[in-house]
Amino acid sequence: MHDIWRGLMEAGRLVVTLDADLYEIIGLSLRVTLSAVLVASLVGLPLGAWLAVNRFRHRRLAVATLNALMGLPPVVVGLFVYLLLSRSGPLGMLGLLFTPGAMIIAQAIIVTPLIASIAHQAIRELWAEYHDLLISMNATRGQRMRTLLWDGRRALLTAMLAGFGRAIGEVGAIMIVGGSIEHSTRVLTTAIALETSKGNFEFALGLGLVLIGLALAVNLLIHGLGRTERGSTW
Repeated sequence: MHDIWRGLMEAGRLVVTLDADLYEIIGLSLRVTLSAVLVASLVGLPLGAWLAVNRFRHRRLAVATLNALMGLPPVVVGLFVYLLLSRSGPLGMLGLLFTPGAMIIAQAIIVTPLIASIAHQAIRELWAEYHDLLISMNATRGQRMRTLLWDGRRALLTAMLAGFGRAIGEVGAIMIVGGSIEHSTRVLTTAIALETSKGNFEFALGLGLVLIGLALAVNLLIHGLGRTERGSTW
């Protein structure tokens, strides 16, 4: 209990004193995570809608595979991205290894199946409700998908928040491809791992509490914006 209290004090000190290193780490954490969630959403939301609207052979297998990919081991993803971006890898010429770009790629791969799977569940329910109407209007598949994505935007926001929650707490993959380089690729999770390995438990706990507070703040902000939008429609 004493260590937890000291961790709270350390977290408060870091925030109140506007510690430059802390805010640099927070800024990079948000930039990497939000970029990864944006990329994952651009891929995952249309993919989920496409799976919900279209009927094709082995569709159930595709959906089952997508659901299984939600449990991708982050360290395996990190290793895969590392091999792709290493000098001897097929994308080595891009020079992205040990940069925030590599961290974004790794997080996006991890988060995309999660967002796509949740989106598929939400859009499938809407599709059952809107099916007859959209078919009678001779809507194209693209129009159907856009309509369902728009009408299900609040449910899809939950999918994006779930993706953000997983991405902001990720450490294994980004440690492999980012390296936790000071003033370059160090984010909150890798900083916590580093400080813990050094035995600086108070500072690590302080960073952990800042991470929890950051995740809660982003979620409350997004939910607040969602409620504002809902209120403006009445």
